[in-house]
Order: sequence, then C-alpha cells, then structure tokens
Amino acid sequence: MWQSYVNGLLVAFGLIMAIGTQNAFVLAQRLRREHHLPVAALCVVCDALLVAAGVFGLATVLAQNPTLLAIARWGGAAFLLWYGSLALRRACSKQSLQQGEDQTVRSLRAVLLSALAVTLLNPHVYLDTVLLIGSLGAQQAEPGAYVVGAASASLLWFFTLAFGAAWLAPWLARPSTWRILDLLVAVMMFAVAFQLIAAS
Repeated sequence: MWQSYVNGLLVAFGLIMAIGTQNAFVLAQRLRREHHLPVAALCVVCDALLVAAGVFGLATVLAQNPTLLAIARWGGAAFLLWYGSLALRRACSKQSLQQGEDQTVRSLRAVLLSALAVTLLNPHVYLDTVLLIGSLGAQQAEPGAYVVGAASASLLWFFTLAFGAAWLAPWLARPSTWRILDLLVAVMMFAVAFQLIAAS
C-alpha cells in the first residue's frame, strides 16, 4: 500500500511542479489576494478527481478515442490563446496585474469559474493527469493508495503556492514586476497552445 502511495506522490509531484496554467493561476490569485485558498482547494479536488478517473478507467477511454482527444486539444488551444491574449493585454496596459486599492476584487464565484476553466479546458490536464498519471496508477498494486498519493502531492503543491507567494510580496509591489509576470504568463499560454496545434 505504501509503495503505491509513494509512487502516486512522486509521479504527481514531478508533473504538477512544472509551471503550467494552473500554477500560474493559483500564483496570480495569491498575489492579487483574491480567493487564493478556495482556488488552491479547487485545484486539489479537480486533480484528485481526474487522477481517480484516470486510474479507474477514463485513461483507457481517452486513449481509444482520438476524436475526443482532438476536440480537447483544439478546444484547449483556443482557450489558452484567449487566456494568453488577456495576459498580454494586461502586460501592455498601465495597470497590469498591479494590486492597488482601486482594483476591483472579483467575486468568489467568478474566480472559481475561471479556475475551473483554466483547469478543465487545458488539454494537458487530460494528457498528463488522466492519461499518464491515471494509466500508471491503474498498474499499481493498490490503485486507491496511488490516487491518495497523487492527491497529497497536489495538496502540498497548490497550498505551498497559495501561501508561499506572500514572501514575494515586496518584490511584487512594483508594477513592472506584474507586467513581467503577465508577459511570462502570456508567453507560456501561447507556447502551450502552439505545441498543441503543432501536435495535431
């Protein structure tokens, strides 16, 4: 049982720690001081459900249905291009992501819906979380322990991001830093989108 748990923990950590759309979103929400803990919790729940779905059968369904994967790939690429364009627009504006007293704080519902979109419309979630992590978990002696291990990695990582960004607050108080971050998010989103398009 422990071996399956540790395998899930290590495999998930290896994939989750790569800077991606979910990580960038959680980090940005923390830096904006905008519902970062519910966003981190939602990311953990989504990851746990997707890993469980992959371990207990969805990975096989997706691997055998190229049309479904193509739909996820093109839809995800369109979403990432849109999200990257928003980040690029913020990077070019005077306000950028700057957290000022006059910035409107979005409602919890709006932020959670955005987090769901960033999570579920990103095809890498299905390729990495469901197919890769899920198919590896299906081969474990204790698949349930593997799912718990992967969920533990997600929990540790996203809450570390949600709390850890506070240490960067002095550096992030500068508008130029926010512009650079927005520019990096835009570049990352465009790069992932173009990778998806090129792989089609």
